[in-house]
Amino acid sequence: MEADDVRFMWLMVFFDLPVKTKPQRGRASRFRQFLKKDGYIMLQFSVYARVCRGQDAVDKHIRRVRTSLPNEGSIRTLQVTDKQFGRMELMLGTATKTEQIGPSQMVLL
Repeated sequence: MEADDVRFMWLMVFFDLPVKTKPQRGRASRFRQFLKKDGYIMLQFSVYARVCRGQDAVDKHIRRVRTSLPNEGSIRTLQVTDKQFGRMELMLGTATKTEQIGPSQMVLL
């Protein structure tokens, strides 16, 4: 596959996990840590995203999320193209320390 044929996709994970008890908070924390270790960045408190190189990589990471599901709560995934992701708008009132408008171009390492 040539570089021009590569289609970058963004995989977004949305989750709503219970955190009322200490064990629930532990499971939610482990799930967030799993996402961070798997290359996701936090967009909002329960919204994480990562870039994937092609549909095969998206499918692989969806399988990883599925194997890390906590017993309670709900998790959704959404895949969008790099171009669609780039059209996302960030609208802020007063920005918190964790929210800031970043560069408009994606940087791949």
